[in-house]
Amino acid sequence: MALMFVAALPAHAVIVTDERGVAVDFSQPPQRIVALLPSLTESVCALGACSRLVGVDRYSNSPELVRALPQVGGGLDPNVEAIVALKPDVVLLAKSSRVTQRLEQLGLKVLVLEPKNHADVQRVLDALGQMLGVDDAQRVWRAIDASVSAAAQSLPPEARRTRVYFEINSTPYAAGESSFIGETLTRLGVKNIVPTALGPFPKLNPEYVVRANPDLIMVGERSAQGLEQRPGWSLIRAVRDGHICRFTAAQSDVLVRPGPRMGEAARLMAQCIVDQSK
Repeated sequence: MALMFVAALPAHAVIVTDERGVAVDFSQPPQRIVALLPSLTESVCALGACSRLVGVDRYSNSPELVRALPQVGGGLDPNVEAIVALKPDVVLLAKSSRVTQRLEQLGLKVLVLEPKNHADVQRVLDALGQMLGVDDAQRVWRAIDASVSAAAQSLPPEARRTRVYFEINSTPYAAGESSFIGETLTRLGVKNIVPTALGPFPKLNPEYVVRANPDLIMVGERSAQGLEQRPGWSLIRAVRDGHICRFTAAQSDVLVRPGPRMGEAARLMAQCIVDQSK
């Protein structure tokens, strides 16, 4: 991820350099914001600016307040006309979005932010805080960090030897050590069976998981259907012993979003590890 920095300008104006290396200037804090990534929506709200949101992507559902906002489609390919109609001061979106250039051609201000690991989350919170004119945006990061540490401290020593497979979806895509999920697992003291070398969210050959033979599987209930019937998976220690945590849709939302609820995600993972190590 490109390093973002904020340069101060007179009269409370700021320049934020986003992940593209593009400098986006704000003569004053934006009052009408469209967020096209759930983690960005949640971060804006955590910084106390939920009331400035005028539109979100279809997956943004937390906090409860944002559910009443206009939805402008998916984050990758949203409805450009619907966004323009909301007359935003800025549109927050991911680097993977396909509409960035189109929005800029239409005269809209765009800020590209896509956190993928813990350090990214910290930097994104800082950039958003500067854009919003919020003092001490890092208070949100400190709360996340403290919650992850508390979750780690809640684990008994014997649980820290657990070898974990975290499945993102049944393709299967997994959370590797270098992902924000993997970083949280590392801080909890357990061993991720997907090493950094494979990337943050690699698509795996299902046989890889069989060979790795994890002690514990973490998976969303939406992806867990038929898991035990996958070829060879009945031989996996976690499957054989029933050590599978199936997270609800709401819990999965918490777990797969790199933002303010990562402390809650750590608690969910820690509780899973404790429950399945008994």
